[in-house]
Amino acid sequence: MSVSYEKPGHAAVHLTRAACLAPSPHNSQPWYFVEEGHDHGFEVHADVGRRMILTDPGGREMVIACGAALFNARTAVRHLGFRPVVELLPEPGSPAFLARVGFATHAPVTPDEAELADAIARRHTHRGPFLNESLPDGLMDELREHARVEGAVLQVFDEPEELEVLAELVRTAEDTQRADPGRAAEVMRGLGHGGVPAEACRYHPDGTFLAGRDYLGLARRYLLPSRRRHHGTGTVAVLSTPCDDRHDWLRSGQALQRVLLAAAARGVMAAFHTQPLELPALRAQLRHRLTAGNFPQTLLRLGTAHPRHRQVVAAYLDTAATELEFTGFATEA
Repeated sequence: MSVSYEKPGHAAVHLTRAACLAPSPHNSQPWYFVEEGHDHGFEVHADVGRRMILTDPGGREMVIACGAALFNARTAVRHLGFRPVVELLPEPGSPAFLARVGFATHAPVTPDEAELADAIARRHTHRGPFLNESLPDGLMDELREHARVEGAVLQVFDEPEELEVLAELVRTAEDTQRADPGRAAEVMRGLGHGGVPAEACRYHPDGTFLAGRDYLGLARRYLLPSRRRHHGTGTVAVLSTPCDDRHDWLRSGQALQRVLLAAAARGVMAAFHTQPLELPALRAQLRHRLTAGNFPQTLLRLGTAHPRHRQVVAAYLDTAATELEFTGFATEA
């Protein structure tokens, strides 16, 4: 494929802006996009240079993030009034070429599809405790169905014994990563301009039942009083797939983003705790103890964020949107 950095078409810009708002490990955004002709097609590629080498040595989380970006691109195609045609891993000899999205027949956008499209700009990753509010009635059933449609399984864990197992695995993984200077430095490099906003990490990482990433080194500076721990954990869930190849990683990324957008449309955000999934032995334990043999791809909490946190993230997203440049965008010659 030969490419030239020409001005992309209007549809490609629309798809790129949507795709870039997908979640990724430490907001690394490990993707770039290629336009096939002028508004004729859209490609999603993994940018291996932006992969978290120590956190994600096999590239699984990178591909999941690209799958989430792919779902946003699919949703943006529907928002334009067309049916998307998606081909996964179209060139086996090019492993970084993850998907091609084409424009098929015209079709009116349904209210549910419009709701998902509107949620793309509102969805954000939460870090810290949630408000002590119950999720909207029926939401988890809806989210399970959204995951199923994309070929994944969303399990909720609310029994004390199950939550203790998850908390132990996350705690073990987080302690291991904090004690590894290389991994800890990689996490902290994701902080700041173009990455994770520092103000969004002001909560102590040990403030909920599942340990969080310590972006600011808060755990080294002071211990959190035990009476303040495990407050505002929210609803804990695991997204898994029957198999564990690159197709499944892409499917799980699309399922994840569909779940996140459906939740965001109801005012519910997610916090991620994927630390045990980044250590093979702990991921295997989680698989055999909790997901009935399915391969766990994402571990998350769902809940309602404090209004002040939403304002901080909204300001950050507004700034990021105005600074967006298509430096990794190419058009096929």
